[in-house]
Amino acid sequence: MPYETACARWLGFSQPRALGGGKSRHALRSVGWEEWLRRIGQVSIGRGLLGRDLALDLGSSNTLIHQQGKGVVLDEPTLVAVDAATGQLVAGGQGAVEMLGRTPASVITVRPMVDGVVTDADLTESMLTHFLQQLHISRLVRPRMVVCVPSSVTPVERRALEDTALHAGARRVYVLEEAMAAAIGAGLPVHDATASMVVDIGGGTTEVAVISLGGIVNARSLRVGGDEVDEAIVAGVRASHNLLLGERSAQDIKFTLGSAYPMAEEQEMRVRGRDLGTGLPKTVSLTSTQVRRMIEPAVLQIVDVIKAVLDICPPELSGDVLDNGVMLTGGGALLRGLDERLHRELGVKLLVADDPARAVIRGAGACVDDFAALERVLVTPRRG
Repeated sequence: MPYETACARWLGFSQPRALGGGKSRHALRSVGWEEWLRRIGQVSIGRGLLGRDLALDLGSSNTLIHQQGKGVVLDEPTLVAVDAATGQLVAGGQGAVEMLGRTPASVITVRPMVDGVVTDADLTESMLTHFLQQLHISRLVRPRMVVCVPSSVTPVERRALEDTALHAGARRVYVLEEAMAAAIGAGLPVHDATASMVVDIGGGTTEVAVISLGGIVNARSLRVGGDEVDEAIVAGVRASHNLLLGERSAQDIKFTLGSAYPMAEEQEMRVRGRDLGTGLPKTVSLTSTQVRRMIEPAVLQIVDVIKAVLDICPPELSGDVLDNGVMLTGGGALLRGLDERLHRELGVKLLVADDPARAVIRGAGACVDDFAALERVLVTPRRG
């Protein structure tokens, strides 16, 4: 079979038929133009694959992209470096992180997403476009996109996220609440009558939800997450040692010394920053006990919002939560001792999802990979 005929059949065309002048054309079968475009979108052109649907987790700390049939294809910091004079993008993601604290006055680093919402629409769009170009995703045949949002977003904030995806090349944008995405990604039976409870602690927000029969029964969103823990460490070290830390140093301290519950063996590390009195570099010692005190207010807020959701949960569903426990997802679930702390505070079993930082994108990716099965958990799409 000739190559052209084989491709035509696979894309949904009938056999070629002769026209005047010896030319030929293919008649489109009644497969529907969107289905036809989707098939074209799976033809390899150059290094990229066109038209595969995408799931986006545009978090305050990291942006993750899932491509239909391929899984997570991008995991980059949600950070951009821009020219201070023109506003043009200089670097995005890891490239921008490497510039933190090292840029000249002509270049500034900016987080275009804060607390899970768009704070700079132009920079968010530029960043997303940069990431899509990095993946060699063409805009010739625009993909559908599933975008995750906190449950507390306002209509204006939700529209800003949708607009970002549309301007970056989406054909349609579906919205999925982060708590639902996290539950799906953690493998919870979201469509069962038995209730499941999920706590997703991201960079900018903590999402708490009770889910049953494919819908969210009760939910609360708290604009406290890993970023606030970092800020608490910076403020605590400044207050106790008159030392100014950079963002990356605060994150290193969180990962090394951070804990929500006393450790069997408390840890200590040396940290370096700038002495605010002399302006010179200075090194001090920090212990895990000191850091735990610094981040305690943020941990308490997370405990309180979980209690608030449990307090308003119907009795039948509360029984399910007591039986099945609470699933922890998000990068914040990796804070040492958090599951033990919550167990003692709440009196329920705590489970930590596999690779919790990617639970949201796994759930959104499951929707992309099987729209028909999971479309009822998605919000009606906006078209580009």
